[in-house]
Amino acid sequence: MLTNATVADLWRPSEEGRALVYDFTLLFAGLVFIGLSAQVAIGFPVPFTGQTFAVLMIGALYGARLGGICLISYVLAGAAGLPVFSNFGSGLVFVSGPTGGYLIGFIVAAFIVGLLAQNGWDRRVWTTILAMLIGNVIIYAFGLFWLSCLVGLSSKVLAVGLYPFVLGDVLKTALAAAILPSGWKLLEHINPTGRDK
Repeated sequence: MLTNATVADLWRPSEEGRALVYDFTLLFAGLVFIGLSAQVAIGFPVPFTGQTFAVLMIGALYGARLGGICLISYVLAGAAGLPVFSNFGSGLVFVSGPTGGYLIGFIVAAFIVGLLAQNGWDRRVWTTILAMLIGNVIIYAFGLFWLSCLVGLSSKVLAVGLYPFVLGDVLKTALAAAILPSGWKLLEHINPTGRDK
């Protein structure tokens, strides 16, 4: 099994043209996955959604470069009017409103989690948990900073933008920690590339 590889790297064709088609296919699939995950929404004004799970999984599966590009594409697609944000929302109001900081945090988190995955952090339970926690901290750092810019620095920011989502993020982190290392163990038996150890 390749070292310093993400799951997406295992099937990437070596021929440049086919690799480009492969990457665009992954980008489209990632956009659909995040867009659908965003529709699982509970709460207001910053909804609890499946987005964070999708974002961090895309980072881990795709790696820093492709994961970051996927999230940039997602934010740009939503800002341009495609209904990919929560409750099938779209437009610049989502980027400039209460969710704006979280959306920018998604890009950075996917990139950083992707870097960690490229270094094997997604192959063991405890490092996967740590990678997901780092990704969540990044998302919250951007999100809470932007919320505090909009409503002022107060305990209300944490009450609205952090506390309601902690339990859900713990559960999503546990799910990722169950899926990713188990997936790698399965792939070690499949070895799709034929490029071994």
